[in-house]
This record gives sequence, structure tokens and C-alpha cells, in this order.
Amino acid sequence: MHIFFHQLSRVRPLNVFWALNAGAMKLDQAKNIRKGEELNWEKLEAYLREELPDLTTGPMEVAQFHGGHANLTYLIRFGEREMVLRRPPFGKIAPGAHDMQREYRVLSRLNDHFAPAPRAHLLCTDPDVIGAEFILMQRRNGVVVRYKLPECFADTPDAENRLSDALMKVCADLHLVDVAAAGLSELGRPEGFIDRQLRGWAKRWALSKTEENADMDQTMERLLEEVPAPQRVSIVHGDLKFDNCQFQPDNPDEVTSVFDWDMATLGDPLVDLAGLLSFWPDPELDPRRVPVLLAGDFPDKAYLKERYAAYSGLDLSRMDWYESFACYKTAVIAQQLYRRFADGATQDQRMAGFGETAKAMAALAFRKLRG
Repeated sequence: MHIFFHQLSRVRPLNVFWALNAGAMKLDQAKNIRKGEELNWEKLEAYLREELPDLTTGPMEVAQFHGGHANLTYLIRFGEREMVLRRPPFGKIAPGAHDMQREYRVLSRLNDHFAPAPRAHLLCTDPDVIGAEFILMQRRNGVVVRYKLPECFADTPDAENRLSDALMKVCADLHLVDVAAAGLSELGRPEGFIDRQLRGWAKRWALSKTEENADMDQTMERLLEEVPAPQRVSIVHGDLKFDNCQFQPDNPDEVTSVFDWDMATLGDPLVDLAGLLSFWPDPELDPRRVPVLLAGDFPDKAYLKERYAAYSGLDLSRMDWYESFACYKTAVIAQQLYRRFADGATQDQRMAGFGETAKAMAALAFRKLRG
């Protein structure tokens, strides 16, 4: 195993195949550190050993999970103990985005009431350690559905429907958590939640756009005119979808982990459901312009809504409004990723096509409101 940087004598890149056998190869794997996304490993090691002496025995090794497009996620290993470090991306950060303190607040409390949430070990608010705030949390092993059915489920009967049903159940389970019992009543201000969301996402669009887009402007005007009343106050994850969930390779019927809690708040649960639906295949979207959509024999959005309604007991008659807003937000997120690439803040070539993705999602957002 090679030394990660020539000047370091102890911190090593994790041999990501160190314990993989034919069965474990199905699990979501960490890989080599992407160029330009290296951290100050020496400072990090010293900090972690001082703050968490019981968890940091043995040599420190590092790797990176490549699946996400926003926050950077690393595998940190001390001896036989594995943990996950999450920090914001490099470059300019939109206001309120990539909130590590918020993620820590949720993950330090939610696990006792919602088992798929990993436990958080530590929050570091000192940017001098690795250049940004970060959290260190429990490592969970499992399978992530990214853009198609994982190979481990290829021979599983009715796998796509079962995975989709499990996704709807975990979504409803989260939304039915007793917020006060979980100690998260201060997580957000549910009064005026959607109004703040609308203003916040409009501001993010203004900060990230590289050209004008009439679909975005007209959609926001219509959304502001027709805001629905929420049916309940729930924990809203903010980015709940397949690739933020984990399954076990022998069980498509249960989501065992949910990740990426930096946008979690309190508010209208149908905002979460609509966000999930915006990443689902839609007959009105050209997959060449939206390359991150799920591919395969998965059920349609109507099935998802029917299952969620059954699990949650909520009325989905205003979902066109929620889905339009979700498509608007997805357009903003795609534009933010493209803007980071255009500004030279990342060398990740996946970001180059997200300008077209933003345009496609903006057009769909406007069509949803027209029925």
C-alpha cells in the first residue's frame, strides 16, 4: 500500500478492496480520492485522535465515496473501525446549503425514533482543520440504488416494485415521526415553511443562473399565487430519494439507512415526496438531457403516490403544485452544480452537462402547473 502524500508517514489511502469477497462486492464501495478533493489528512488525524481517542486506535486510512454530486463524503478507517466524514464541496456555497451543524443536530437525536438514520459521532465547526465544517458519523454498509437496479437484485422477483414500495414506506415513516419525542422541535419553523422555501429557492436560482430562463420565472410566479395549506408538520429530509437510501443485498423490502440530512427541517411532508418524484422517470423528460434519472422497469409515479398515500394517510390531490415546485428546485440544484463547473470550482466532468438538465427540469416545472 502506497503512502498517500510523500511527506506523510502514517496517513494512507485505504485499500478499498481490503475485505471484499464475492458477496461484499455488491455493497456500496469507497474508492480513491478524486483529484482536487484531497483534505489535510495530517491535521484531520491529529484532530480526530484528540477528540475521539476511543474511536481512533490504529493507523488512519482514507478513501472517498464517489456517488454524490454535492457534499463530499469520505471513508475514514482507524484499525478495524470505519466512520464516514462529510463536508461541503469546495467553491462558493449557496446560503443555507450544505449545513453540517443541521445534519449533526438531526443525526445525534433521530436514530432512537427512526432507525435508518445513522448516528453522528462528532461535529467540527473549526474550518482550520480541513477547510470547512464537517461531521463524522457511523458507517453503514449496504446497497445503494443509483441509476438502475443493482446486480444483487437482478434475480429477485418483482425487485423494482418492492424497492419502490420500501422507499415509499421509509418516506412515510419519517414523516410520521413524533417530532417532539425525537427532541427536534427546534429543527425548523413550520409556520410559513413553504413561503420561506419559495423565496429561498428563488434566491438560489438568482445566484446560480448563467442566463435568463422564462420557464423558471413564470413557474415561480404561479407557485407563489397558489400555495396549498399543509396537512401536518413533519421532519422534511430535503433530498429523500433512492441514492440517499441503502438496502441490504438480500432484502429489497426495507430501507436500512437514509443519508444526507444537511437540509432537514420541519414543514410540509409533501414537499419531500414531490422532491423524490422529481428524480423519477417522467415521459415528458428526454433522458439525454437529464442523465441522472432512474433507468429500468421501475413503477411509474402514480404507483409511488398510491403507496405513499396508503402508508401516510395524507391527501395527495394537490400534488401537481408540489411536483412543479420540486422540479423547480431540481433545476436550481442542477444549475448550481453546473455553475461550480463553469466557475472552475470542480474538475468533475459529470457537472458539465447539468446546464441542460436545469433547462429540462425548468420546462417540466412549468408544464406541471398547466396540467
